[in-house]
Order: sequence, then C-alpha cells, then structure tokens
Amino acid sequence: MLKRLTVVLLAALALGGALSGCDRVDPNSPLGKRKVIFKDMLRTSEDLGGMLRGRLPFDGVKFADGAQKLDNLAHQPWQHFPQVRDGGDSSARAEVWERQARFHDLARQLEGVTGELADISRSQPLDAAQLKAPMDKVEAACKACHTEFRNH
Repeated sequence: MLKRLTVVLLAALALGGALSGCDRVDPNSPLGKRKVIFKDMLRTSEDLGGMLRGRLPFDGVKFADGAQKLDNLAHQPWQHFPQVRDGGDSSARAEVWERQARFHDLARQLEGVTGELADISRSQPLDAAQLKAPMDKVEAACKACHTEFRNH
C-alpha cells in the first residue's frame, strides 16, 4: 500500500511540475524579452522614486546613473511587441494591438520624459527637490500607458 501511495504521489508531483512548466515564459520570446525589460524599468524607477521620497538615501551620482539607465530601458520594450498579439501570460490588453498608434504615442511620451529626467540628472551636484517634477512626469507616463493598455 505504501509503495502504491508513493508511486501515485510521485506521479502527481511529476504531472504538477510538467503543468507548472507550461506557465513559464520563454525568455527568448517577445513576451519574455519585454517582461525582463519592464521589470528592470520598474526596479530602476522604484529606486529613483525611493531616493526622492526618502525611502532610500539620496545619492546624486546613483540617481544620475539610474536616470540614464531608465532612459535607455524606456526605448527597448516596444520592439518586442509584434504586429499581431502574441500568446502567453501577458499583462497587455488586446488594445495594444487594436490601437497601436495610441500605444506608440504613449511609448514616445515615456521616452521623452525619461530623456528629460536623464538630461536634468547630468548636472552635478543634483538637488533632489528639482528632480521631483521630472520624476513625477515619468511616473505619470508609466501610469497613463498602464491605465489604457495593461491588465492590472
């Protein structure tokens, strides 16, 4: 009886592992590539916002490096949205493909405001108070796109 239970348990675990493997995103797929970029953008943006809100110590050099990194990242994910909706567990709504012109407009707006933040951050020493408005624009651009085109 114990052998039979062990075999059934092992079979169930193997099946569960196989099914959970189906949930994984191919890192080389367009979805996998844009997810990595968006997560990196989020981490970078959170660090910058954290410095401006006192959650992290403000460091002008680190902020400038982060602003440049965020600007570079802001130009990358759009190439990984194919012309036709791709499969997978994407947070992107169908509107990304149905309203591509608007989606690309919002992407260009994000690129513009991250570029402004990077430009302002090049002048050392940085004053955290002067960076708040440009960072607010970046966060607003992210939110605008998420509101229209992201599922959560």
